[in-house]
Amino acid sequence: MSLLTLLVAAGLGKMGAGVGAGLAAIGAGIGIGQIGKGAVEATARQPEASADIFKNMILTAALIEGVALFAVVITLLVTLGVGA
Repeated sequence: MSLLTLLVAAGLGKMGAGVGAGLAAIGAGIGIGQIGKGAVEATARQPEASADIFKNMILTAALIEGVALFAVVITLLVTLGVGA
């Protein structure tokens, strides 16, 4: 393979990792926004269950953030070439 082919492949890999990190962050933001929307609507319908709704909302938001953080770490590993 020529040097140009190697440089293009490395550049595309890093660009793909950057796009992946951006998509993970956007997906997490949309997901947490939907959770907040659902929690507000559920609390408006049943105010007496607001404590349980809040607990479930926080737990689900934390899980989504965990998945987003995992995706960003993986894209950083790809970008830095760890394990290659």
